[in-house]
Amino acid sequence: MNDSPGWASPGSAPSNGQEAAIPRPSEPQDGSGATGQWAPAQPPPGQWSPPSHPTNGPGTPPPAPGWGGSPQRPGWGGPPPAAKPGIIPLRPLGLGEILDGSVSALRAHWRTALGFSLAVSVIVQVAVTLLQHYLLPKPTTVDPNATGTEALRQTSESARTTLLSLAPTSLLTMIATLFTASIVTVVISRSVLGRPVTLSAAWAEARPRVLPLIGLTLLLALALTAIMIVGILPGVLLGSTAGAALAFVGFAAACVVVLWLQVSFVLAAPALMLERQGVIAALRRSAKLVRGAWWRTFGILALTYLLVLLLVLLIAIPFTVIAIAVDGVAVSDFLSSSPPSPGWPFLIVTGIGDVIVSTLVYPFLAGVMALLYVDQRIRREALDLDLARAAGLPGHDTPRS
Repeated sequence: MNDSPGWASPGSAPSNGQEAAIPRPSEPQDGSGATGQWAPAQPPPGQWSPPSHPTNGPGTPPPAPGWGGSPQRPGWGGPPPAAKPGIIPLRPLGLGEILDGSVSALRAHWRTALGFSLAVSVIVQVAVTLLQHYLLPKPTTVDPNATGTEALRQTSESARTTLLSLAPTSLLTMIATLFTASIVTVVISRSVLGRPVTLSAAWAEARPRVLPLIGLTLLLALALTAIMIVGILPGVLLGSTAGAALAFVGFAAACVVVLWLQVSFVLAAPALMLERQGVIAALRRSAKLVRGAWWRTFGILALTYLLVLLLVLLIAIPFTVIAIAVDGVAVSDFLSSSPPSPGWPFLIVTGIGDVIVSTLVYPFLAGVMALLYVDQRIRREALDLDLARAAGLPGHDTPRS
């Protein structure tokens, strides 16, 4: 454990059924040194009754605090609040604290996190806009009255065109997300300790991990794609109605497996960044941390992505309406089976909306993932003790054995 963003060296914190060495109070002992034994002679059983009101007579002891006499002192009713050197209290976190912690880190370090995210989003959006206007294929015309072989041909051609249009955009978006996530993860690691961070310092910490992070993302994307192909391919090869039914069942089963793997490996990127883990080791680390908390992790991710979807709709819909109005094309034309190619006004206005969405969404999601990783390590490995010591809090200057 040190004060670097990684907090711990790879493999230093057990999570495979082994508890961390957390100091615990010793067992009660009697005079002979034996532990956990009752005295041989016990007093006779008595009845308990609540304390009566004081009579204020001579020799009457004062009422104990909290029993209705003097006011109870702050903190006497329960354990003291957890230390909070940075954006989160050093204890297991709730959903609201994870979301609020991500927003608080971005608000406190907006020049570093949001500034970097804005620069990356602008570069990527310019590239996407140029691709959409000059290189990507135009939408395929689909006749709603076509039947038989012609309908199948048009559907296949439309799907191929859509995939060709989405592939470059998805690749650029993935790269932007990775670069933003690498910086934001470092920002979160410093913010938890209450320490400032500059863009140059964050990039110096994140730069050696960018290539492994890209490798991790590509490996996951290929693995999940292969699972989907394995689920659908037998039904496609079989053909006929039975083949279509088999393809649907295989697709549903593949979706379940993909969802389970995505949740299990959601903490791989923070582990790779903060613990300096390799790609395979980071995947194993994430699976160990999520094990036993899959449904909780899934619920947090589902609510997070729901909030992101609402934010995207709140920003994207107005910009899309403005873009259609500026482009001079009726809404019905965009919704028809043969939508027109978007013009420069439409691409520019929607591009501005996409930049705003990307600037806010990418770092927010990266912050939530990093704090979810911190929360799981606090719950499973008492990382809060190490964080308190790294933050220089009083009483936490002795390393754990």
